[in-house]
Amino acid sequence: MKNIAIIPARSGSKRLPGKNIKLINGKPLIAYSIKEAISSKIFDTVHLSTDSAEYAEIGRKYGADVSFLRNVENASDKSSSWDMVEEVLLNFEKLGKYFDNFMLLQPTSPLRKANDIQNAFNLFANKNINAVVSVCEIDNQINGAIYLSKTTHFFENNKNIYSSGCHYYIMDEMSSIDIDTEDDFRSAALIIMGEKN
Repeated sequence: MKNIAIIPARSGSKRLPGKNIKLINGKPLIAYSIKEAISSKIFDTVHLSTDSAEYAEIGRKYGADVSFLRNVENASDKSSSWDMVEEVLLNFEKLGKYFDNFMLLQPTSPLRKANDIQNAFNLFANKNINAVVSVCEIDNQINGAIYLSKTTHFFENNKNIYSSGCHYYIMDEMSSIDIDTEDDFRSAALIIMGEKN
């Protein structure tokens, strides 16, 4: 079984400009997801999907694959994450690489750890299901940290991973922080710096 982690990091964030490479404790935001994906030892490839040569260089520095840049159509603030996933999978197929499963890891969830990735994947494998989506334990709402799916399920259901055989993986409230604003960023930074001390 071949597995790929896809970390999306377009350069045009409007609400919090440059958030994907904004520094927390001396590291760009994308570095945290790259590190945990690699540490999980689940993936054959940890791919950074970006439209920016600068972001690509930073991603490679922290160990991510950036075999190609994201196309313009999938780099706007109106583009769908699932269209981006489709582009990544099809581009790898053109390079002769096929992945049985993919996990979408938003860089705006820097408190998601390798063990969350491993636990979600173990749930996925042990139950032999089609997809897993992470939720916050407090309100049971999707937290954006983990989206895992069989590649065949993704394409057969028109890029809808939530159809039959999708289960949820519960994460605690702190690990579920999703950075969208400056306040979110400060909260995550305080927690991360606290962990280092």
